[in-house]
Amino acid sequence: MSADAALARPPAGLVVDDMPPGLEMHRVRRRLLQLVALVVALGVLLMLVPGLAEVRHRLARASVAWLAPAITLELLSCVAYVVAFRAAFCARMTWRMSYRIGMSSLGAAALLPVGGAGGLALGAWALRRGGLPVERIARRTVAFFAITSAVNVGAVILTAAALALRIVPGPHRLLITVGPAALALAVVLLVLAVPRLARRLVGRFSSDGRATLARTVARALQAIADGVGEAVALLRARDARLLGGAIGYLAFDIGVFWASFRAFGAAPPLAALLLAYLLGQLGSLIPVPGGIGGVEAGLVGALVLYGTPVAAATVGVILYRAVLLLTPAALGGLAFVSLRRSLRDEAAARIPCADDLPQVSGARL
Repeated sequence: MSADAALARPPAGLVVDDMPPGLEMHRVRRRLLQLVALVVALGVLLMLVPGLAEVRHRLARASVAWLAPAITLELLSCVAYVVAFRAAFCARMTWRMSYRIGMSSLGAAALLPVGGAGGLALGAWALRRGGLPVERIARRTVAFFAITSAVNVGAVILTAAALALRIVPGPHRLLITVGPAALALAVVLLVLAVPRLARRLVGRFSSDGRATLARTVARALQAIADGVGEAVALLRARDARLLGGAIGYLAFDIGVFWASFRAFGAAPPLAALLLAYLLGQLGSLIPVPGGIGGVEAGLVGALVLYGTPVAAATVGVILYRAVLLLTPAALGGLAFVSLRRSLRDEAAARIPCADDLPQVSGARL
């Protein structure tokens, strides 16, 4: 069954066990087992590899007092995500339903491979069950992903510029300061060009009636074009809840990253920490549950590039990833149990603004 078919099914007579592809319970359980196996394997390597003696020594001397601030900051990051999620999809949705869907999405993103795609798919499925039109969900999902990503890209540009201009302490070599800023700016220009390019391709694929694949590609391109345009329109609306939630989601998570290093002593300079954090997250694109291995390698490599010793970078990243994965996974699991229970009651599952959602016209770029 295709993802479109899963989302297009009408909300009447809900079958809550009919999860979208890749999010069925047996597959989630399998990925949980894979995640546990990966963690155990990494733990064994950490304990047995002779060259990691300093890492083990630093871990043994960790200050437990910094664990509570790290978890608190991660909880605040999760709350900020829920606020932004509600503002992006339906500002009249009850906070209880917003929390259940948003937190379930975060839990799925923490456990499933390839960034937050699995979490967004789960959120889209739940919103469709609540009665939101498929087209709107598709546009807003693209828009929401674009907005949260734009916050990351903007942070890279501002931080790299501050380092290059020597406004803040940290490494000032042009290659590792201007380089990330130039890459981030190129990404912004590419995304802004997506609607125009996608619309041209839509016409080309739509006129090709020889294959179902061509029509599917045309629909996907149209959804991307509309979603990017809608993201621009949402940003122009300057919704404080959406902007504040998206910024808070990133800022509090960076706070977790900083607190994780403070547990082992001094943290790297904030600007270097921020750039390493943003660049290191690219490891989440590696298709393994929770990005285990890929994200850690990306974060440690980026930190070393910005002057952090390997052992210090490793222990900080290990604690950060533990908090980042376990906190949303635990809360998301509980939220998902409540969400499934809610979806069995059609009246409770109905999102209040499903029938009269205000439309934000996609911006023409």
